[in-house]
Amino acid sequence: MGMPAPLYYTADMVRDLIDESRPWPRYELVYGELLVSPAPRAWHQEIVLRLLVALRLYLARERVGQVLMAPADISWGRPDTIVQPDVFVFPLDEMRTWDWSRMMTMLLCAEVLSPSSLHSDRFTKRRLYQEEQVQLYWIVDADARRVEVWRPDLAFPEFETERITWHPEGASVPFVMTLEELFRDA
Repeated sequence: MGMPAPLYYTADMVRDLIDESRPWPRYELVYGELLVSPAPRAWHQEIVLRLLVALRLYLARERVGQVLMAPADISWGRPDTIVQPDVFVFPLDEMRTWDWSRMMTMLLCAEVLSPSSLHSDRFTKRRLYQEEQVQLYWIVDADARRVEVWRPDLAFPEFETERITWHPEGASVPFVMTLEELFRDA
């Protein structure tokens, strides 16, 4: 008979679960709680790709950060945390290290909701991102065609139904993407 699953996981235990030869399931860890996500729907992946491409084009002009997508190993040095946001931006100086352990200042984070991630994205991970002072957190609800906007100081989200905007420090113009563009039919 095997060992029972631990009640409290460590980052090293979760790293041992990750099989780099396959992307799913995705394992994440927040405050010792293991979060497991199955493969996402195709619509989820399309929204992630649209957001990633738009941010990449913006950051090619406004050299204030670099955008990446999951998989990742973001822990802020915590032994009880590993997250893999769908889309995220770190400052260029931290990204140029190519070392997850040195990426500490997340400028933007976006999670696209899936049926299996509703609670963890809206509550568990959101509280972590606020604690870690992630400057802007977008919870993208592609089915409802809206985006919840969180900053570290907010107790409740703001809701965007027309456009998302991000104006990082050092950028001459803000990033703006209409939700019509983000959620357009294929």
